[in-house]
Amino acid sequence: MEIQGLPGRLLDELGPAIASGELPEGAVLRGEELEERFGVSRTVVREAVRILEGMRMVASRRRVGITVQPKSAWDVFDPLVIRWRLAGSDRPAQLRSLGSLRVAVEPAAAALAARHASDDERRELSALAVELTVTARAADLETFLRHDIAFHSVVLKASGNEMFAHLGDTVGAVLTGRTEYHLMPHQPEPYAIRLHREVAEAICAGDAEHAERAMRTIVTGALEELDQQLGRDAP
Repeated sequence: MEIQGLPGRLLDELGPAIASGELPEGAVLRGEELEERFGVSRTVVREAVRILEGMRMVASRRRVGITVQPKSAWDVFDPLVIRWRLAGSDRPAQLRSLGSLRVAVEPAAAALAARHASDDERRELSALAVELTVTARAADLETFLRHDIAFHSVVLKASGNEMFAHLGDTVGAVLTGRTEYHLMPHQPEPYAIRLHREVAEAICAGDAEHAERAMRTIVTGALEELDQQLGRDAP
């Protein structure tokens, strides 16, 4: 999700500041001060605050101001909240948390997709598996990422579970973060591409057990690789 215009620019300042702790829990912001500091109108401030309130990162009360809320209150599934957390010192914890979520959800989604996917979804997964193979060989990480996000989103949607389907943007955010912060190999590993093909083939064949097993290997492997990478990068 992208917020355009001046409200988006203000969010690009406030969101990361809150997510990083630069604006800590309990900090109180004043609308007039934000107008003056960022050179924006009251309307722009109100719109940006409204969006942050929707994410439960702030609470606005008359005669009190705009109060930064504790992390436990935030909508941690919101793609913007995820992006802001990935941009700061909270990145390792955010990536591990999202990786664990994937381990819990995506294998079950793959098994359900093998039972419930439509013909169009099966065809789309097959085509995406081919595209992943081609772009991986070309080391085209940007295009590979786009296809990888689409692949996992289709699996979640094809599960027929609307709660799983709603996590497509969340999974997309963690895949994007791994690429943007150079936690992916320069060229995707051949075994990972093979496993994506196995997931697609199993779903197309209606083999729930195989689809679940292959997806579990993908997401647990990704989490293990992430832990190794973060361990190497630790001071």
